[in-house]
Amino acid sequence: MLEPIITAFLKKHHLLTLATSHNNIPYCASCFYSFIEESATFVIATDVTKTRHGKEAIENTYVAGTVALETKMVGKIQGVQFNGEFQEANDVEKKAYFKRFPYALAMQPTLWSIKITYLKFTDNSLGFGKKLEFFASN
Repeated sequence: MLEPIITAFLKKHHLLTLATSHNNIPYCASCFYSFIEESATFVIATDVTKTRHGKEAIENTYVAGTVALETKMVGKIQGVQFNGEFQEANDVEKKAYFKRFPYALAMQPTLWSIKITYLKFTDNSLGFGKKLEFFASN
């Protein structure tokens, strides 16, 4: 289970950077997300037939990413770096995404989940360079 401070941070934000790779060439994309605390899962919308990051995530389901607070004040820096496994979203995950982004229903997107396997949270408001880690238990 994630620390409450990490969950609060992830629920407060809505944009992640997703990192994928193909033939050892990395690529990043920005994605709106919904976060499901109970399963430590991000849910995103993407077309895996048209987007580079989608195609790469289907080919290599192990992905990475970040969620960060944009600030110039060093004492307020917060963010996560994560690894996870990309897969098709289930009904619970889809419901969570559409609850957060109800207008997305009109676009009928294909939804995908990223099950977090590792996460590191940096929070300078707790002390310079303070880090908390999460490892998924299978």
